[in-house]
Amino acid sequence: MKIEILGTGCKKCKDLELVAKQAIAKIGGFHSVEKVEDIQKIMDYGVMNTPALVVDGVVKSTGKLLSVDEVLSLIEA
Repeated sequence: MKIEILGTGCKKCKDLELVAKQAIAKIGGFHSVEKVEDIQKIMDYGVMNTPALVVDGVVKSTGKLLSVDEVLSLIEA
C-alpha cells in the first residue's frame, strides 16, 4: 500500500504525516508513506485544500488533520 501526504510543509501537513505513520505501525506489514510537497503533483490530484491523504492513488481526505483511527478506517476502506 502506498500512502501519500499532500501538503506544502505546514504544521497540519507534517502532523498528518506522523499520524499516517502511526496508523501504518498499528496495522503492520510493508507500506510506504511519502510526503508530496510539489505543488504541481498536488494539483494533479485535484486537491485544493491541504493536508490531503492519498491511498494507492485515490484521494481519501482533504483539508483536515485526521486522527490515527480515522486514517485507519480510510486505509481499510
